[in-house]
Amino acid sequence: MRRWMKAALAVAATLALGGWFAAPYVKDWWLVRTACDGALPAGAVRQLAAPGGHLTTADAASHKRLGDYRCSLRFQGNGDGTLVVRMDAYTRRDDQDGVFLDAFPQAGFSAQRPLAEGLPGFMDDFGDLQFLLRCPDLGRDAEGRQRKLLASVALGRASAYTTHAAYEAAVALVNSASDRLGCGAQPLVVPKGGIAPPDSEQRPAAIPVTRAGDTACGWATRARVPHAERWSVAVLMNNKAPTGRCDLTTGTDASWKTLRFAAWYGDWSNRLVTTDGVLRSLTATSRCDGEAAHFAVDASDGIGIGKAEQRRLLKSFAEDQVERRGCSGLRLTG
Repeated sequence: MRRWMKAALAVAATLALGGWFAAPYVKDWWLVRTACDGALPAGAVRQLAAPGGHLTTADAASHKRLGDYRCSLRFQGNGDGTLVVRMDAYTRRDDQDGVFLDAFPQAGFSAQRPLAEGLPGFMDDFGDLQFLLRCPDLGRDAEGRQRKLLASVALGRASAYTTHAAYEAAVALVNSASDRLGCGAQPLVVPKGGIAPPDSEQRPAAIPVTRAGDTACGWATRARVPHAERWSVAVLMNNKAPTGRCDLTTGTDASWKTLRFAAWYGDWSNRLVTTDGVLRSLTATSRCDGEAAHFAVDASDGIGIGKAEQRRLLKSFAEDQVERRGCSGLRLTG
């Protein structure tokens, strides 16, 4: 066969193969297989991207020495580049503090939602899933604290982010980040059944305080809240998460009053309860798992429950949290 004919056939084969890879469904298959270094479960990805369009791009970057790993997958949807899922993972304390600073500016009462029980994380005000895991293979930092992995998973608002597939994808990504960054954390397990992440755009469901006894905010049932029959509570607690809340509400939409009780676990939360290094009033502090734990209450104006009563309820809340987490040295401020 003449040389020019061989060259022509080679070019034709290359173009044909390129055209095959460019076919939308083949590209979908390839991106599902390779996105985030192959960590994503194919079925979950297809469900998350179900609202329309084909997958378009996947990116990943890992810097083990710097303690960070990130990856993303996008689809066409309502416009090229719509997010399916993205993860940013960090093992350095400074990077983690930056994430917490965004999630909890000022007094720390930004909106949050609990993840399924057993998952060490929460949904922040932006709708991102934040997972915080201990890293036994990374030892301790310069201040003697167990090093950890913080993995932030963002799910596209145009994707099916309130389905069980969201947990399947998020858990797979967090476990992959732990492996890639040498964390050595116990692998997370996908919640069973049809459990899905909460919808950050919906008001959290609330139940009467009088019926909350067997929940993570059951302390409110036992704490003799004044006129308890008028109050409801949104249970925003997860016993493995680095933060959680019990939000007590009363009144109607036109005259909404709240008592919000928050818990934050880790030295990252010191700034939330101090002013110029001094603990603010109506806060409490403890030691939990070698780091600080803090508790606070925030009340609506004109709520009709005085500071002394708020302090008593905060004490009940903090004591319950300390018992649940095995903390010690609980101390309340004035």
